[in-house]
Amino acid sequence: MTMTGFWSRSAYITNLLLHRFGCELMRSSNSVSWQAALARIHRLGLQFSTVIDIGASDGRWSRQAQKWFPSASYLLIEAQDVHEPRLRAYKARAGNVDYVLAAAADTCGEVFFNASDPSGGLASHNDSNGCIDRVHATTVDVEVQMRSLQPPFLIKLDTHGFEVPILKGAESTLANTAVICMETYNFILCDGCLRFYEACAFLQQKGFAPIGLVSPLFRRRDGILWQMDLVFARADRKEFQSLRFG
Repeated sequence: MTMTGFWSRSAYITNLLLHRFGCELMRSSNSVSWQAALARIHRLGLQFSTVIDIGASDGRWSRQAQKWFPSASYLLIEAQDVHEPRLRAYKARAGNVDYVLAAAADTCGEVFFNASDPSGGLASHNDSNGCIDRVHATTVDVEVQMRSLQPPFLIKLDTHGFEVPILKGAESTLANTAVICMETYNFILCDGCLRFYEACAFLQQKGFAPIGLVSPLFRRRDGILWQMDLVFARADRKEFQSLRFG
């Protein structure tokens, strides 16, 4: 038996046991964790000087990214002030991190916001979908210009359906962006929300194509795909010219 066959047989037997606990063994090359995704970005040699983490929460995603890209500068944009103590502490520990308490949008001023879930949150231009609070709004382009942030950029969005307004407020920044990491959905969760294939089409028009899939989430009651993060790079990269699998 070849080593490949041995691994496949061993993995099959192991997975029979692991499935009882809701787990599965897979090759690291097929991992869909953020750890693996960030490693792939690093291995591809994708270059960026500034990471813009939108919907940053308490900064946990940026802290993970910083392990792979310690020399980049980080700007964390978060609308919920419940996270400010941890964001302030993160900034104090790391000299290359800053944050702004605001919702990213297509215009500066104010937007409605649903703050019912500290680990979630949704911005809106109207008081629908539980968006009953008002929060300060900024745009990516304004923050980049005001802070003299250096390109190229990596933009990460965890914004639960408000992606289009945010990206409209980042037109100039997108022109100098190397990587986009975006949570996408299989359902229309709110007005204006893009489903994952619509997000791919939208970003294709901006010159980006998907290179990675992270953390797919399946609805518990029926097993239907609910959401996933997608990683995008410039569509003119040489990797997209090869049609070979191996």
